[in-house]
Amino acid sequence: MTYRVCFVCTGNICRSPMAESVFRARIREAGLDGLVEVDSAGTGGWHEGDGADPRTVTVLENGGYDGTHTARQFQPSWFSRLDLVIALDVGHLKALRRLAPTSQDAEKVQLLRSYDPAAGADLDVPDPYYGGMDGFEECLEMVEAASEGLLAAVREDVEGRAA
Repeated sequence: MTYRVCFVCTGNICRSPMAESVFRARIREAGLDGLVEVDSAGTGGWHEGDGADPRTVTVLENGGYDGTHTARQFQPSWFSRLDLVIALDVGHLKALRRLAPTSQDAEKVQLLRSYDPAAGADLDVPDPYYGGMDGFEECLEMVEAASEGLLAAVREDVEGRAA
């Protein structure tokens, strides 16, 4: 049975596609690519059908990641097929938990940086959209740092299912 993870930010053109690409690479490196499916979406549909922000693509490709992406809006009906919904900031976390049809679905929503022990109290990945390249680079660093802990948690869940 495939384990499904969806990363969610506001417009699905900056933070969540970055997290999707990085985590998909981590899943491949860990040999879990046949067991874990990774995608992303936005809380809003403003950019549906668009590619990722060119700055996101540049930062991803400079880091050795895939920059291919098509934006879409998160749908509440997806909760039933998802195992984990990863919010990129507290605003997304609250919005997604409000959308959740059941309390079990709401529990699936977690903050990405909660998987980074060095993150401290501020668990938001700042939106780089209105800034320069340094914000996108900082975003990638935060995503990469949290991806290690997220990978460990997902691996444990996947292995728990196989036992």
